[in-house]
Amino acid sequence: MRRAAAGLTRTLALAAVVAAVGLLPWLSGRDPALTVLRARSAEQEPTREALDAVRRDLGLDAGPPALLGKWVSGLLRGDLGTSWVSGSDVLPSVLSGLRVSLGLMGAALAVAVLLAAALAAPVLVRGRASAGAVAAMLAAVPEFLLATVGLLVFGVWLGWLPTSGWQGPAYLVLPALALGVPAGGLLGRLVADALPAVLDERWAELWRGAGVSRARIAGAALRRVLPPLVPQFGMVAVGLTGGAVAVETVFAVPGIGRTALGAAKSQDLPLLQAAVLALLAAGLTAGALAALVRRRLLGPALRAAGLSLPPPRPPRTPPAVPAVLAAVLAVAVGWGVLRDPYTVDTAARLAAPSWAHPLGTDGLGRDVLARLGHGAASTVGTAAAVCALSLLVALALGFLPAVAAGAADIANALPPVIVGILVAAAAGPGTGGAAVAVALVSWPPLAAHAAALVQEVRASAFLTAQRAIGATPWRILTRHVLPSVAAPVARHALLRLPGIALALASLGFLGLGARPPAPEWGLLLDESRAYVERAPWAALAPAAALALLAGLAVSAAAYAQGRAARPVREPGTRKNRSARREAPVGN
Repeated sequence: MRRAAAGLTRTLALAAVVAAVGLLPWLSGRDPALTVLRARSAEQEPTREALDAVRRDLGLDAGPPALLGKWVSGLLRGDLGTSWVSGSDVLPSVLSGLRVSLGLMGAALAVAVLLAAALAAPVLVRGRASAGAVAAMLAAVPEFLLATVGLLVFGVWLGWLPTSGWQGPAYLVLPALALGVPAGGLLGRLVADALPAVLDERWAELWRGAGVSRARIAGAALRRVLPPLVPQFGMVAVGLTGGAVAVETVFAVPGIGRTALGAAKSQDLPLLQAAVLALLAAGLTAGALAALVRRRLLGPALRAAGLSLPPPRPPRTPPAVPAVLAAVLAVAVGWGVLRDPYTVDTAARLAAPSWAHPLGTDGLGRDVLARLGHGAASTVGTAAAVCALSLLVALALGFLPAVAAGAADIANALPPVIVGILVAAAAGPGTGGAAVAVALVSWPPLAAHAAALVQEVRASAFLTAQRAIGATPWRILTRHVLPSVAAPVARHALLRLPGIALALASLGFLGLGARPPAPEWGLLLDESRAYVERAPWAALAPAAALALLAGLAVSAAAYAQGRAARPVREPGTRKNRSARREAPVGN
């Protein structure tokens, strides 16, 4: 029954996404006829007659149902429509961009696998975790930030590699590294965290006692670790799809992500529809392939119920690490808030760091430190609102696990960047649209955590006793279930706050979030790209702030996870029960 409900919800969620893509010309709220008219003839006056003729030509005057039906029927025939800007068929453009993106993602995946192997190798040799902190830090660095820093260092300063285009293998190196390093850090961290506990299992001790070689034990441990982690590998592939949009934009790679972003900005909705469908299909295909690989690794005996991994050893993170990072950020933000972020001084444009301008000035002579400080308030404030909304959705769906599971599969297949493109196409770019986009895809981990806690609390002997003494369902829900679930999930949501802020910054970097002259961190990084060779400090300041934010997210989550897993002396106390309910924040 539960599987059928999840399948129905998954189907409905997928149909809703496809319908939203098909209705983009109507949902946009703007007159697409004006865009088409300007693309066809820039000199023609946008008279009422001319616009009506364009609407009839495009079928926009038939209403949403007819528009959706026409688009779906064309889609079933393999007709993805005609570009409103160029007037050409969109299918060749989408296939060309998809080939480029798949090649880039293949190279990035190779980098990720090699890096993950390098991070997991010391664990196999020593039998204990040794690269968790490094892997976690690499996994937390946003792709657009790594791409900007790589372009600045290896392309501009050192001149070793080309900085833009797609003309040969050399042009593949920097984009593949920018995409592959965070993905490899995540994969390496997952494997490195799981291996020590697996190597301590009874079968490994027996094999070592029987004289089995270390290489054979390592191979068996990897075979034991990989099946439960394969779905996470599929999520990494989906993340490469979303991260490719930013990386392709930074390096001017003609991939499908950059095509979708350009179509959204130019209101070329048929091209955007086709590109988003291609990205969604890539994400769903990655998930299906991950499920298939998992079944193959498990074999026929365990397909119905695979073995679960033992709980990983909690990382040891000194509290001083997140405290120092938070203090550095607080000092920089506090210092910047005291300054004016909007004052324009053309005489001081692109000025180097000095006492008057500690982090230099930007292309309009505005103080970078001031814009960094004021941008933190908007970035983190918006992230807090998104975090609170995701928490409320997760608590509601935690009591409906079958419904949440199906919708979560579709939400996980849509990276925030892709949802941001859709929202920007429908409502226009802005802070509100970016917040909605991130909120739509940030609730599944919290909902899964809430559902697990609800199941645990409902099965407890304490609630059975409450029912036996006649407690009403409302009293049990409000006095016992919700307090037991809400507090751990709220802490989990708080630990995801920096990651949500980074997602908002990535949308701002792509021009899908805050609009100029707002001092938003991602927007600051995007604005500084135009003069990064003359004034690198304008790019390094927001880049360093985002890197500190990523480090704070990793170190705070690791410290909280280690603290939650710390054993207590009395196993029956409330403290120990709450510790067992903490989320696996490192995943």
